[in-house]
Amino acid sequence: MKFEETRAASEKMDKTISVYQEDLSAIRAGRANPAILSKVTVDYYGTATPIAQVGTVSVPEARSLVIKPWDASILGEIERAILKSDLGITPNNDGEMIRINFPPLTEERRKELVKGIHKRSEEAKVAIRAIRRDFVDQVKKQIKTNEATEDDLKNMEADLQKLTDSKIKEIDGISASKEKEILEI
Repeated sequence: MKFEETRAASEKMDKTISVYQEDLSAIRAGRANPAILSKVTVDYYGTATPIAQVGTVSVPEARSLVIKPWDASILGEIERAILKSDLGITPNNDGEMIRINFPPLTEERRKELVKGIHKRSEEAKVAIRAIRRDFVDQVKKQIKTNEATEDDLKNMEADLQKLTDSKIKEIDGISASKEKEILEI
């Protein structure tokens, strides 16, 4: 019983961390990164389609992205989608492709991004702690139905706390790495 619940809790926590990492990958750190466009969708024949599925997204230089759609007729749609996306980037449409240039981040913008990372980090930690609480509650219910003992609960709580601490440490490491990337000049 103990091993299965710990493994299940670990898997849920890993999913939370994965979502957190994906969320951070969309934050622009002054360098061009195709992941920034991962949540931008284009109206392609009446269907909301991710940009990566309507063309090629490449990084020709450190501070620019190029989007070359397979169907040139949707260049305007891609441009509008990027402008509406609230990413703070302006696409340049040359009739064949869309080029996005990333200006260097200002010190103020860097600090804003770091604050956002701290907020997202705390949200991820809260989610990890909620997973721990849910699994402890499951064992408490099992105690009431005599499926588990108080000793099981104590052991489970200790194991889950160790797991939670390691996952929170992992989140802190991911956050520190992203902060360092953003604060680099």
